Amino acid sequence: MLLHRFSGYMAPEYASEGLFSIKSDVFSFGVLVLEILSGKRNSGSHLCGDFINLLGYVWQLWEDRRWIDIVDASLNSFLPKTHPTEIMRCINIALLCVQENAVDRPNMLDVTAMLSSKTMILREPKHPPYFNLRVGNEEDTSATQSCSINGVTLSIAAAR
Repeated sequence: MLLHRFSGYMAPEYASEGLFSIKSDVFSFGVLVLEILSGKRNSGSHLCGDFINLLGYVWQLWEDRRWIDIVDASLNSFLPKTHPTEIMRCINIALLCVQENAVDRPNMLDVTAMLSSKTMILREPKHPPYFNLRVGNEEDTSATQSCSINGVTLSIAAAR
């Protein structure tokens, strides 16, 4: 299945129950925005240690009020230094898009309105979901590594 290769973009309800809706695309959009801003992928090389995946990393920085640290250094010359609140808005909107429950996510019309308006008051995002991520090629499942963060256990398949 082609979608399997992009599991970092998969909404939790699709990954766990096979349920797909318009809000699943909103989740994927939120992940994409966070990947662009951070220069990091949602799955792959950032799995154990301080965070499980990009969503966990971004959430931790958001909670610590260090959201500016989310932005990749290579983007600094392109982003408006005089308007850091615009960057914060984009991160806030992206976090709203990756809410665990589909009903808590905005629809794309609302996302467009939030991105277009500098005055619209945004909701505070809830803790994003953590779910198991497949790492490496489908054939490379000979060795595993496990770690546990925030009460969630993650098994990582790795080639020998």
